[in-house]
Amino acid sequence: MAQWDVFTSKPLEGNSLAVFFDARGLSDAEMQALAKEMNLSETTFIFPRDPQIEDERGVRVRIFTVQEELPFAGHPTLGTAFALRGKSDAKKITLDLNVGQVPVRFEETPGDPTFAEMTQVDPAFGIQHGREAVARATGLRVEDFDPSLPIETVSTGLPYTVTPLKSLAVIQKLRLDLSRADDYLAKSGGKFFYFVSRETVDPSARLHARMLFYNGEDPATGSAAGCTAAWMVAHRVAESEERVLIEQGMEMQRPSRIFVRASRQDEHHDNRIVNVRVGGNAIEVLRGEVFL
Repeated sequence: MAQWDVFTSKPLEGNSLAVFFDARGLSDAEMQALAKEMNLSETTFIFPRDPQIEDERGVRVRIFTVQEELPFAGHPTLGTAFALRGKSDAKKITLDLNVGQVPVRFEETPGDPTFAEMTQVDPAFGIQHGREAVARATGLRVEDFDPSLPIETVSTGLPYTVTPLKSLAVIQKLRLDLSRADDYLAKSGGKFFYFVSRETVDPSARLHARMLFYNGEDPATGSAAGCTAAWMVAHRVAESEERVLIEQGMEMQRPSRIFVRASRQDEHHDNRIVNVRVGGNAIEVLRGEVFL
């Protein structure tokens, strides 16, 4: 197995990921126990199969948090693609996840670290939420939310409730009543809240983001960033095809740089959002063996 730091080009930043290169023979219970042992946001398990099948369908990968298996998650997809690519010069690697096939394309620029970008499932927009209801569910005040943008659930494989806050000060001081928040999300169709602010630390970033879950915090959430890319284009926070930066993890001293873009499809004047892409860097930080 190997451990990678994802959405960063610097060791000990970004979001850590454990990758098991050959999970054949492991039971679901063993994979869940190994994810708990790693104690990271997610751990991935690769199931090698015939090269012809991998060419047609992608490399089979399953994703586990410390508590459950997920159909899709962003930083595990990106990090696992980097791990599979290794020292090769592959231009594209497709992962066969529970949510379906997710291609990851690599970009090489002389003098810069390798950049990779995944194409996520086209977004499905859920409900828009009342600020009063979300305030009750989270313990925030109604005036803490950005009144110019909607609180909205979006899914590109995993549903997030994108929640815009009015300032950097509010998001940096964020405290969440996780029990009430989980109850609200379970009833409204979201998996997690993803909090964003248009005020940022890095002037080049479009949004500052935080994601609190499982009594902790995620340094970088690529699946939520994809949902947010679609939300940004839908609500004119970003233009169609504009690649913008979301900063996350700063409050944890694990700064992450997540680059996102999406397209507005004007076919039939329905303004559908498609072609959601999430990208960044990744770096291997350790290798080891597990004995069971």
